[in-house]
Amino acid sequence: MIGTLRALWRLAGVVQHGLAGVAMALWVFPRLDRAGRHRRTRWWAGTMLRRLGIELRVQGEFCPGAKLIVANHVSWLDIMAVHAVCPEARFVSKADVRHWPLANRLVDAAESLYLERESKRDALRVVHQMAEALRRGDTVAVFPEGTTGDGRTLLPFHANLLQSAIAAGAPVQGVALRYTEPGHAVSPSATWIGDETLAANLWKLARARGLVLQLTVLAPQASEHAERRVLAANLRDGIVAALP
Repeated sequence: MIGTLRALWRLAGVVQHGLAGVAMALWVFPRLDRAGRHRRTRWWAGTMLRRLGIELRVQGEFCPGAKLIVANHVSWLDIMAVHAVCPEARFVSKADVRHWPLANRLVDAAESLYLERESKRDALRVVHQMAEALRRGDTVAVFPEGTTGDGRTLLPFHANLLQSAIAAGAPVQGVALRYTEPGHAVSPSATWIGDETLAANLWKLARARGLVLQLTVLAPQASEHAERRVLAANLRDGIVAALP
């Protein structure tokens, strides 16, 4: 009974904070400069993790300036984890997110780049868009697995989007994300795979106790003149090594 009440309290906080984020994106962000938006993004993302009772632990640092962040993908919370540390990251998101009510406001506010995953032509467009952003000094982030995994093993990395860093000569930094909870080296509460709905996953997260998210930032790698498949393999190996 206590666990259920705690979960309901957490969910109420998540809904309230989510609506506050939408309001912030609609009415506060337009009046802020980019640095101001980044500060609000860091606060909002970190607070959302805390509302769910998740402790974020960070190891390593992001390099300053333009960079491509490459991370393994476990949960919809991965984006918030990165934004809590690196709020300037512009994620590449699947295009249908633009049609999600309310959530699309938050994704737009984070200056996300949208990709039609089934279209090779659109992938080429997004690679050019990412390269232009990197040349301007932006930070771009991708999940090269293309979907969420079980948190125990990594799926193959798709190398196409890494061409943007090579074209722009920007460094690439791997990020290893690992969720744990008491009794589980890999949290069963955090994984979001198969046909599980967002509502069901939220309920699992809200009921979890002692959930810890370890975010490990790896050393930057040079990308200029690299071969994208080799670069993808090196990044994947580095992330695997950082996940016990």
